Amino acid sequence: MVQINFEIATTFIAYSLLMLFIGFYFYNKNKNTEDYFLGNRSMGPVVSALSAGASDMSGWLLLGLPGALYVTGFSEIYIAIGLSIGALLNWSFVAKRLRIYTSVIANSITIPDYFETRFSDDKHILRVLCAIVILIFFTFYVSAGLVSGAKLFEATFGIAYEYALTTGTIIIVAYTFLGGYKAVCWTDLIQGLLMMGALIVVPCAMIYHLGGIDESIKIVSEIKPQALSMGEGVSAIAIISSLAWGLGYFGQPHILVRFMSIRSTNDIKAATIVGISWMVISLIGACLIGVIGIAYVYKFELSLQDPEKIFIVMSQVLFNPWVSGILLSAILAAVMSTASSQLLVSSSTIAEDFYRRIFKTDASDKSILNIGKLGVLCVACIAFVISFDEDSSVLSIVAYAWAGFGASFGSVMLFSLFWERMTRVGAIGGMVVGAITVVLYKNYLGTYFNFPIYEIVPGFLAASITIIILSLLTNVREGTKVAYETMLKHL
Repeated sequence: MVQINFEIATTFIAYSLLMLFIGFYFYNKNKNTEDYFLGNRSMGPVVSALSAGASDMSGWLLLGLPGALYVTGFSEIYIAIGLSIGALLNWSFVAKRLRIYTSVIANSITIPDYFETRFSDDKHILRVLCAIVILIFFTFYVSAGLVSGAKLFEATFGIAYEYALTTGTIIIVAYTFLGGYKAVCWTDLIQGLLMMGALIVVPCAMIYHLGGIDESIKIVSEIKPQALSMGEGVSAIAIISSLAWGLGYFGQPHILVRFMSIRSTNDIKAATIVGISWMVISLIGACLIGVIGIAYVYKFELSLQDPEKIFIVMSQVLFNPWVSGILLSAILAAVMSTASSQLLVSSSTIAEDFYRRIFKTDASDKSILNIGKLGVLCVACIAFVISFDEDSSVLSIVAYAWAGFGASFGSVMLFSLFWERMTRVGAIGGMVVGAITVVLYKNYLGTYFNFPIYEIVPGFLAASITIIILSLLTNVREGTKVAYETMLKHL
């Protein structure tokens, strides 16, 4: 058992209270559903960019990625490269078209909303399919965040995993429940800056204590030379799998909704620069912590049973408790930013896409807000139960959910924004085939064919082929053509 440190505990409590204060601040500022779920489309470029980055990376950035590089070395860096390319393409090509379509052509406040209006789906098939995919994969995604938070509290305070999990869940749910989208975005701004700061300070301190970058590399080369190679022992399939993480960006609802809420299309260029700069700096820091951590653990004979806790251990041994508390709060920030965004998207799906559109079309904004908040609690409870396995790998859970969205939503999103000939049937088929392929390949087909490629690759390809074939075999609805042409005029 680790003795609870007063300074670290105080820092954590202060940080958590700040986040809850922001939630309370925005509690009475949500006048309608567009306010609660989309911030009334009033987010500036910096808030939008850092909110997208912070909600994207989650505890994976400070736990999963450094842990992967600590175990394997720079051969895992292709994930970071793939993500950087994918994020840049997403901001450059998807953001503007999606913002125009969801505000100028139809007032869509959720991703299922967009797909339904884009393909004139009066039977609500796409909306229901989207909602099902979101609730299934986001429940797993949220559980990954809760596992990250539990590992943080467990390693920092020495409390039992179950109590650590409960504490983190209560904090995350509370401010999401209260504040809605604006609270999530403004807390993301603070959390994104804290995460980047921690990922700059920690590797710099590690290198300093090891005697400089040359000495750090020398130690790693002596004890684990393969860790410094980007290609040694890495197959082409592994490289493709890692780079393919970039495909996932096109289908992540909690990131796409940032494009929908940005104040103006004129802000997208500035947001792109801010967001990608933040991302590259943060990823470099995370990768360095993993690889340099090999040298630090060896030189100072530290005990590290769980590689995903390398950032936690470094923060504790390198700094005094007050600074350590601030740095460790970065993990809490990463967990809270992502889980809150995902909970909010899930709640909007339950309230808007199931309750209002399917069961009670005349529901008032007040009742929708209440249903949305209830949805936050429901999804959080299910994710909480899934998270009880303390041996869960943050990276593996995130990878599964990321692939699910990338294959099912990503393919449909890209074709819907860039191919006028795409039809409703093509969208339905692509979404179903993408999601099913990911699940089957992850659990059965990958092992059966002995071809261990990341499941997003076959899922995305299968969905894309399905979209093309079914769209060419069916007719485009007239309303769909007009809407697409209108979007092009506003570019």
